Amino acid sequence: MWLHSFARSKVTGLSKLARLVDIYAKRPQVQERLTTQIVEALVTYLKPRGAMVVVECEHLCMSMRGIRKPGAKTVTSAVRGQLHDPATRAEAMSLILGR
Repeated sequence: MWLHSFARSKVTGLSKLARLVDIYAKRPQVQERLTTQIVEALVTYLKPRGAMVVVECEHLCMSMRGIRKPGAKTVTSAVRGQLHDPATRAEAMSLILGR
């Protein structure tokens, strides 16, 4: 999971971000909703100029039952604010993907 935000005046420690993810991820959840809930919480509480959350998950239903395709991953993203700008979003994604 990658979290990115353009802070205004509020900043937070890394442990708070991990706790935020845990709050939403510990309940039964679909990945798309999880991604959206995390980015909305970042925007609500930190009020950044922009925020992006990218979640990459391996779904156990794909790995352990049914189709049995271990390693199959799904990536979802949610973007708010200035990260809607294509150039800014591309730069953030290149940092995330290491390209």
